Amino acid sequence: MECYLQQSNNFLYIVHKKMNPFWSQFIYHQILRKKSVVIEKTDSNYKKAKGFRFFKLLFYRFLKDVVLLVGGILSAAFGLKGFLLPNKFIDGGVTGISLLMAALTHLPIYVYIIIINIPFILLAFRVINQVFAIKSTLAIAGLAISLALLNFPVITNDHLLVAVFGGFFLGAGIGLSVRGGAVIDGTEILAIFLSKKLRTTIGDIIVVINLIIFSAAAYLLSIEAAMYSLITYLAASKTLDFIVEGIDEYIGVTIISPHHETIRQMIIHKMGRGVTVYSGKRGFGKNGETKEVDIIYTVVTRLELNKLNAEIERIDSNAFVVMSSVKDTKGGMIKKRSV
Repeated sequence: MECYLQQSNNFLYIVHKKMNPFWSQFIYHQILRKKSVVIEKTDSNYKKAKGFRFFKLLFYRFLKDVVLLVGGILSAAFGLKGFLLPNKFIDGGVTGISLLMAALTHLPIYVYIIIINIPFILLAFRVINQVFAIKSTLAIAGLAISLALLNFPVITNDHLLVAVFGGFFLGAGIGLSVRGGAVIDGTEILAIFLSKKLRTTIGDIIVVINLIIFSAAAYLLSIEAAMYSLITYLAASKTLDFIVEGIDEYIGVTIISPHHETIRQMIIHKMGRGVTVYSGKRGFGKNGETKEVDIIYTVVTRLELNKLNAEIERIDSNAFVVMSSVKDTKGGMIKKRSV
């Protein structure tokens, strides 16, 4: 459309130059100028629509982050005041240090949560980015305010239930906060920084930090309290993984078969899933001969894997199938239920 308008304008411009001044001015004012106004209006409407869509997406994302952060703060506060604090149990990370200090001193936990997290927030400005650091500051401040002002009932005094459910609600709170683009525990920020300096994994750094915390708990409190706190940490970390990595467990499946078209149709129509087809080469034989082949890739949930394997076996029992874990997905057909 733009090319057509450009060619049309060029033609009219040439005519405008060849004609006498009267008709030249007429063409310029009545045709060329009106065309440019129409194009400018169309361009303006498109920019307005694009800007409105961008604002809408930005607003929905902001609203989603706020809901996740508020939910995370309330869940973590409930886990702390309803389970862990009354029974002097601790967790890993900054929260665990704050719980340990609150159990040994007379200062409330929300004071330690703010003080201990300050250096990690400053580190976040340097290691990650300003938006993340600001959101984390607000999330940590929100958790401290909730612990200071909100009253939650003590749910149970059974040590095992306290360890499991206290860790569950605390892990859910941290996971929801991460989903909202922030943290309420600065340990991960320190782990990211140290992993770059020491050239090790983030998980190894977190394990070392928590080992120090639980060793201190065993020495300062009791071995029994440290053991129950370890259960709390395991419950919190598993809940955190569950929320951050997604509710469903996804499996990425790569299929190589001469009957690739039949398998592709089966995945689309019977499984109700989308597929990606790659063009590749198969290497076989003693001399390494190659042959052109289409490679199929699809993503299914863990519950659908058995059905997919059965359908592939029915079509081609010799098909080469590779399965790998996928933490989470976005877009496509994977979020829809199979038919």
